[in-house]
Amino acid sequence: MYHGKLTRANKKRKRHEGSSSVDTTIGENKAKKVWTRGGNFKFKLVSVKDANVLIDGKYVKCEVTWVKDNPASRDLTRRNIVTKGAVIDVKAPDGKVLQARVLSRPGQDGLLNARVI
Repeated sequence: MYHGKLTRANKKRKRHEGSSSVDTTIGENKAKKVWTRGGNFKFKLVSVKDANVLIDGKYVKCEVTWVKDNPASRDLTRRNIVTKGAVIDVKAPDGKVLQARVLSRPGQDGLLNARVI
């Protein structure tokens, strides 16, 4: 029964299906190019080594060392998966270890932006 009718108004379309999620892990920088609707494409980060971290109003390239917390799921924290809103440990160029919150969507944007907490 579909919306009070016995049959569907139209069949399921390819544009209605989603895509599988990319669980961005910590490792060497590796991105996957995915074609989207309209002939466009996006890069999905499969693994990430560096993050653009906002420190004192400037973006600095820092090395990602660990996922400290991921409020989306404890399982993602356990598996070291980076998503938007995750708290990561980064090593700044001067050697300090800082905590940063991820601002971008690495599985959708193809880059990792964060800001220091």
